[in-house]
Amino acid sequence: MLLTVVSLLALNAEPTNNNDSVERIQVQGQFRAVQVHQAPTSVSVLQADSISARHGSHLEDVFNVIPNVNFSSGSSRARFMQIRGIGERSQFVDPINPSVGIVIDGINYSGLGQAAALFDISQVEVYRGPQSGRFGADGMAGMLVLESAQAGTKFDGFWQLGAANYNALEGGFAAGGELGALGRARLSVHQQRDDGFTENLYLQRDDTQQRSERQARFNLWSDVGQHWQLRTTLHHYNQDNGYDAFSLDNTRQTYSDQPGQDDARINAGRFAATYLGASSYELELSYSWLNADTLYSYDEDWSYVGIAPGWEYSSIDAYWRDRADQSFEARLVSTEPFSWFGLPTDWVLGWYSHQREETLQRAFFDWDAYTDALFQSQYDSTHHALYGELSHYLSEQWQLTTGLRVERYRNDYADTNAVQEQPNDTMLGGRVSLSYQPYADQLWYGTWSRGYKAGGVNGAALGKVGDNPELETYLRARANFAPEYLSSIEFGYKYVSADNRLAVNVALFHQRREQVQLKSWINRQQTFIGFIDNADGGTTQGAEVELRWQAHEKLNWFANIGLLNSEIRGFVTEDGVDMSGREQAQAPSYQVNTGVNWQLQNNLSATVQIDSKDSFYFSDSHNSQSDKMTLLHANLVWQLEHWTVTFWGRNLTDKDYATRGFYFGNDPRIEYAPKTYVQWGEPRRIGITFNYAM
Repeated sequence: MLLTVVSLLALNAEPTNNNDSVERIQVQGQFRAVQVHQAPTSVSVLQADSISARHGSHLEDVFNVIPNVNFSSGSSRARFMQIRGIGERSQFVDPINPSVGIVIDGINYSGLGQAAALFDISQVEVYRGPQSGRFGADGMAGMLVLESAQAGTKFDGFWQLGAANYNALEGGFAAGGELGALGRARLSVHQQRDDGFTENLYLQRDDTQQRSERQARFNLWSDVGQHWQLRTTLHHYNQDNGYDAFSLDNTRQTYSDQPGQDDARINAGRFAATYLGASSYELELSYSWLNADTLYSYDEDWSYVGIAPGWEYSSIDAYWRDRADQSFEARLVSTEPFSWFGLPTDWVLGWYSHQREETLQRAFFDWDAYTDALFQSQYDSTHHALYGELSHYLSEQWQLTTGLRVERYRNDYADTNAVQEQPNDTMLGGRVSLSYQPYADQLWYGTWSRGYKAGGVNGAALGKVGDNPELETYLRARANFAPEYLSSIEFGYKYVSADNRLAVNVALFHQRREQVQLKSWINRQQTFIGFIDNADGGTTQGAEVELRWQAHEKLNWFANIGLLNSEIRGFVTEDGVDMSGREQAQAPSYQVNTGVNWQLQNNLSATVQIDSKDSFYFSDSHNSQSDKMTLLHANLVWQLEHWTVTFWGRNLTDKDYATRGFYFGNDPRIEYAPKTYVQWGEPRRIGITFNYAM
């Protein structure tokens, strides 16, 4: 019914075969750049105007715009995302395998969502559903692809300065153009800071959750000889943030005497060369590297000595991680179709290799030994993949695409608890997609796809075996966990009118999970043992709808709607609670973003939009839930020659909403009775930003 209504709305507009009447949005996350309304998959694209409408400085500021995408905090920035209810929520001791990956300028940042800053990002592409055929193990549930603004042939750029409540300040610039024989280049640098949104009553400070973040990105496009093109990318990211988010009273007022830190130093680069000298194909070679040093620490008791004499405890938990990634990819992409049983066919063939070395040093209080302790682990992961794709042009309107990816991984793990494991396996993913394009501005498609993510080791749980003899059999049976697979059937319809006044995207999907990797916990007084367990399965099904309508010459309406129904199957927690039949964590049944863009005068415009989200479970191991939420945002933009002044506001009604939740006992004043504790999302933010275009 939903698909019928929106398709009738689109078909009322006059069809056209003129595909060049307006500029079309292209997506870069496919093997070939294609227009978004011609991609046979559910993908949302946020461009610079959508990002600036919310003054989005980080990806977490715009997540609620995107249907069926959620995020979790538990840190100073959202590091982990969930697409259609699938995705990780945190990382503590053990290495993780992300279900939702992040690529920025072609560099794999999966698991490092804090680096997804949006300054001078031209486009954010969010792919929903299995993307392993294109991106491998990090794309099981979906993929986020961010692209920096490209340099033009003429010099251009801008300066930006801004201020907001909570003592927020920001400044940055971006500039680019021709550099003679070197090619086209663009450099962007941005710095921001604020005091955070908590008040520490014990320390009498309002900056224990402060944020200070700096980024720099450089891209250079060069012609090398007659047939080669080279793109050089360099990134630097520096995060120096506090972490003091959880309160025993579930307010924004904390009692921590040792507030934590959430720091990151990330340097990354990529060299991508394309050979254009062949007549029927292009050769693409790329090498990328990333080094990330992070510190994540917190006051474990969330309180101070003296808050409840006789019951209290005091400790901190700190994690220093050093991560080094290297990736190499070689890809052949056809430029002219060849005949496959009489059908014109395009093809892709590629090889991918990825290595990651990750060391962890953890300082904590060992409650079993009742002493301060130091834990160290080494995790070396290697992935190799061979992939290919064929696109058969059955007629001028019909296209059949088949893709396959075979990926082999080996994870070597060792730690100071004498745990040594080497889980390894071979995984298989890909897609089959049939699309029908009756006119240049319409697309119907059906896609079957299969995604995967690697298995791993529960090193933290194995290290607790000697301290918990009664749990030895249970924990040893969960030493390793198997790869997870996600199969999806999706049907979609896309339409964009020739004059760009109406755009419709609809996707209906059903997904089935196998060997579901779910996070579980064992809680024994103040001892917490986290581990990944494989549930039998799970399902997710729902819809995504995106509408854009130029209702009037000066008024544009938009709506982004996500509907989701999810279910866990065959999962019983360690304490005997059967979660079968329950919704998955971080999977709200609906998400809505809607609003209007209004051109008040030639140089004055405004945007008003609302986010609405259903309640959702915080975890798969307990039944605590968030509340429903509705947030209001607005901005007012004034332009005068080279200047743009923006007054912006997010969460204007100052609604309290949770972005992370736990259920356990941590308050000595009530003798550690278990209860739900939450981290609150961003409160009311109001600011002003000045841009000067060069």
